[in-house]
Amino acid sequence: MKATFQIWRSEPGGAGALESYTTEISEGMVVLDAVHKIQAEQSPDLACRWNCKAGKCGSCSAEINGQPKLMCMTRLNSLDLTQPVTVEPMRAFPIIKDLVTDVSWNFRVKKGLKKFKPRAVRPEEHGTWRMAQRDVDRVQEFRKCIECFLCQDVCHVLRDHGKHEEFIGPRFLLYSAQLEMHPLDTDDRLADLKHKNNIGYCNITKCCTKVCPEHIHITDNAIIPLKERVVDRYYDPVTKLLRMITG
Repeated sequence: MKATFQIWRSEPGGAGALESYTTEISEGMVVLDAVHKIQAEQSPDLACRWNCKAGKCGSCSAEINGQPKLMCMTRLNSLDLTQPVTVEPMRAFPIIKDLVTDVSWNFRVKKGLKKFKPRAVRPEEHGTWRMAQRDVDRVQEFRKCIECFLCQDVCHVLRDHGKHEEFIGPRFLLYSAQLEMHPLDTDDRLADLKHKNNIGYCNITKCCTKVCPEHIHITDNAIIPLKERVVDRYYDPVTKLLRMITG
């Protein structure tokens, strides 16, 4: 069976356009297989980023038929092959070439966030930290993130409004929640979340949760609890009164 793919082609710093390729496909193939086949047989200079081909490295992020997905985890039999399959780079980041985007902004953002700061070991803990299993389970989900940045790509604050200098995006709100909810962490990130990272820009549409390949409940389990903590501190009238009294 043959299928047609419209793949974004561009040169560094130049304009780009979709280019059509028709190739033979077989049962069990994923989009990344088709891209590799087109590379091997028709267009050896087609650039795409990939590594594990098992949905665990997050390298092959792209937009397939307009939806942010991992190419290695998108089976061709899940797509309508009677129509051309479009494969484009992520739109929230600058294009380097073809399907490869520059995601280095994400690493710069992460460097600017407060790191894990554990509390001192208590005497009754006999030289080691102890914490309840339920507290461990709460943050364990967040550690599944493979940093594919699909949630960053689909976020309208970054994708449509380009607020990269003002908003850290769902990936790093998740990272902040992972630390803020850790039972051993002692640092305070709420002021940064409100004033520097602008968590208020997120209007909890859950689009980030929808595209997450690890099925992390980013909105419900990370962003909303962080928003509630910020609201409790800065907008709850009783809390504000107590802060005024205590200084």
